[in-house]
Amino acid sequence: MLRLRPRLHGETLIALAGLYFVLFDNAAFWHAAVEAPLRQAGWTASLGVLVFAANAMLLSAVAWRWLAKPVLALLMVASALASHYASAYGVHIDADMVRNVLHTDLRESTEFVSHGTLAALASTLPALLVLWRVRLLRRRPSAALARRLAFVAVVALVAGLAIIGSAREFGTLVRNHRETRYLVAPANVVVSLLKVATEREERGPRFQIAGDARLLPRAAGAKPRLLVLVVGETARAANWGLSGYARQTTPRLAATDGVVNFTHVTACGSSTEVSLPCMFSLQGREHYDARAIREHESLLHVLARTGIPVLWRDNQSGCKGVCDGLPVQRLDAAHDPAHCSGLRCRDGILLADPASWLGDGLRDRVVVLHMLGNHGPNYNERAPPAFRRYRPACASADLGDCSREQIVNAYDNALLYTDDLLASAIESLRAQSSYDAALVYVSDHGESLGENGLYLHGMPWPIAPDVQLQVPMVAWLSPGFAAATHIDTGCLARRAAEPITHDHLFHSLLGALDVATASYRSDRDIFAPCRPTATARGPTQGSTT
Repeated sequence: MLRLRPRLHGETLIALAGLYFVLFDNAAFWHAAVEAPLRQAGWTASLGVLVFAANAMLLSAVAWRWLAKPVLALLMVASALASHYASAYGVHIDADMVRNVLHTDLRESTEFVSHGTLAALASTLPALLVLWRVRLLRRRPSAALARRLAFVAVVALVAGLAIIGSAREFGTLVRNHRETRYLVAPANVVVSLLKVATEREERGPRFQIAGDARLLPRAAGAKPRLLVLVVGETARAANWGLSGYARQTTPRLAATDGVVNFTHVTACGSSTEVSLPCMFSLQGREHYDARAIREHESLLHVLARTGIPVLWRDNQSGCKGVCDGLPVQRLDAAHDPAHCSGLRCRDGILLADPASWLGDGLRDRVVVLHMLGNHGPNYNERAPPAFRRYRPACASADLGDCSREQIVNAYDNALLYTDDLLASAIESLRAQSSYDAALVYVSDHGESLGENGLYLHGMPWPIAPDVQLQVPMVAWLSPGFAAATHIDTGCLARRAAEPITHDHLFHSLLGALDVATASYRSDRDIFAPCRPTATARGPTQGSTT
């Protein structure tokens, strides 16, 4: 059998590969697009033809001569993985998801390798073996081009007939479920990769924003201000104890005086790759433009330009451009036995060695702590054993191997650890006397824990469920910070139930640090309504650009 080496035309091989992808690598697509295949046999057949045609035309463009077999082999592997993750976690493979994959690090990527991943790879072996044995017939370039164009024309005609035959169903799918195109493998992988690859790479300095930014004068003898911004990872508001969750996952924060919890906060996006740059940008979600955000300075660059030292301490996979050119302390690969084991460090490393990040107490200072937080799927590894209160907890990266109760238990245990770290950070800020200090915590995005068959995060914005977009946020101001900034913390607590978004972060931190610029918007400053003198001594009202 293995001695058999079929001789095929390139178009025949493409057609067979297209059929293979339809039958074996699109389970998530079929599940999302067709409710009852047996009762909708005609529509199912038409949709199968369309998926075949899309992949066949795509392969016709990239699978030529000696490249054909290597390209098809790579696509079989990529398609199998994409299908596995789409089925196992409910993710969609769009450009944002591809950026997440390309910009991840070894520590993060290895956490997604499980027996399910290995099984998906193993499933491609028979097809790869057959592909290896195939010999492609050769033609003159002109004849090969003519045959390929004819093949594409026939495929396009067949696709057109399929659309005409099921025009009503196809129109409904396009209008109401456009996101299903991100499940068609391997077209989703190839198109998303091409989109990311053709994006203009930023070179040189970023475009300046808020060029007029300046620190407002302070009273003689005023203490410098220290603002610690803690960027959470994958914490969702639905499981946040302070926001009414059935479990008290934030017991220490609940017992800490002065903590203000914001109960209705919406993230810029459903993934770190989108949310992190967005929440530090002037554009925000209101004027979201991924390229513009990448090409322009972030809030941190504006603060640094006014003379405020800014430090980014990272226990994740980087700042996604937000801190480019600024001091950065990478802690995710530290060798502190108290907080690190294997390839990862737990978030306690962010508070270690306070002297390295608290500063000298001579000038205003901003410190950003970027957490590993509740990054999945290995929630159980995010919290030390002492915080694994809820049991049994899922200890597998294949979340499908665990019950929803086990998944939620592991997730909530990680939140308990985040709560402990935030309360400890507040204690440290309360204990020091060099600064008027404040802490703001906000998560970058939420998480799905099995609702409607979805896990993890990263769903396209238009269809992302609330649990991936609604995030926790808290603020704590020392009495000195509140007095110096004229912020009424009682007023802030009363207004904390009002809806806000990540777009408020940019303007709120400008206001809290008394940075004046025409780019500031008081209507996006969460502190402004509770600063009676904000108009007189705070930043000026200005435009959004």
